[in-house]
Amino acid sequence: MLNEVERWLSTRSWSVTDRPLHRILAAKRSSGQSVSVVLPALNEEETVGEIVAAIRRDLMQQVPLVDEIVVVDSGSTDRTSEVAAGAGATVVHRDEILPRIPAVPGKGEVLWRSLLVTSGDIVCFIDADLKEFSSDFVSGIVGPLLTDPGVDLVKAMYDRPLGSAAGQGGRVTELMARPLLNMHWPQLAGFVQPLGGEYAARRSLLEQLPFPVGYGVELGMLVDALHLVGLDALAQVDVGVRKHRHQDGQALGRMSAAIYRTAQLRLARGHMIRPSLTQFERGEEGFEPRTYSVDTEERPPMAEIEEYVERKAA
Repeated sequence: MLNEVERWLSTRSWSVTDRPLHRILAAKRSSGQSVSVVLPALNEEETVGEIVAAIRRDLMQQVPLVDEIVVVDSGSTDRTSEVAAGAGATVVHRDEILPRIPAVPGKGEVLWRSLLVTSGDIVCFIDADLKEFSSDFVSGIVGPLLTDPGVDLVKAMYDRPLGSAAGQGGRVTELMARPLLNMHWPQLAGFVQPLGGEYAARRSLLEQLPFPVGYGVELGMLVDALHLVGLDALAQVDVGVRKHRHQDGQALGRMSAAIYRTAQLRLARGHMIRPSLTQFERGEEGFEPRTYSVDTEERPPMAEIEEYVERKAA
């Protein structure tokens, strides 16, 4: 491991217990910064309500840490929107945000658009499929941004069990993202969960970053933030255990392809020979190919979008 990464781990890698809530609240009051929590959601009626309710109870009603909770629904066919609204979130449909630019499917698309419907100086992203959710996920990653002006982006780190097997979750991280980062961006080798969906950042950073529209958004954001603000502006906080719905192997393959594509763009900004992935399923006549397109589109930095600039000036 690079000496720089070892140093970073000792100075920018914390536990949620390192910053008591009263210290975080005092920093928020003195700085005057506001905090938005965003949940990107697609068919998450079983979990989104409990997450929203916990954040509202613990971090809005009991203490004034979070200023708004926004759930961006990216086309759910279940009761995700109704459940989220009933729990106290502001719910916005992806297609209603920035209608001038037609929306495309993908998590990164939703996160990018969320900047237009939130107002916080700090934006905290939380996946909507978490089970047994703790509000420590929010306070843990928001804390360093409020207490340390030199930190611009904070990722959550945690154990990821796969069923009853401890530490076996995060298969795409171990098989794709970690090797890529260690080989090509070794400064980022210290991140325990580089692809985790729980992270917070200053709006002033997010609005300068391009957003891959799909699953490559987390890796792309880390790499781009490293180049823009440097390693010491990035940090991670241990928040315990993350339990969520796991995807099947083929879905993970498509996710891996999108992440590789994102990495390749940042390595060379070159021509993509074949932006698609062929997988196989056994059918009546043997194995049958299924070919999926790989996300090839990215949204530009929000600071370049006219509507966003006008909104900031208003």
